[in-house]
Amino acid sequence: MGILWTLIIGAIAGWLGSQIFKGGSLGLIGNIVVGIIGGFIGFWLLGGRLGEGVVGEILTGTIGAIVLLAIVNLFTRGKV
Repeated sequence: MGILWTLIIGAIAGWLGSQIFKGGSLGLIGNIVVGIIGGFIGFWLLGGRLGEGVVGEILTGTIGAIVLLAIVNLFTRGKV
């Protein structure tokens, strides 16, 4: 159940991050990958300060996904 929960939270966080940053979706797999990596980045940057539970995890992953998308955008010059 833990892996499934991680995939669901990653998909939601990646989708929210792509909506806020660019306005377009990366597809289901792309959103999951961006959301999971964004969760690690968000936790590293914020240290879990956005609260506990599902909402805190989604917010942390979303902020991390936005940071990740901004970094990727710098290297690809707007192609992502």
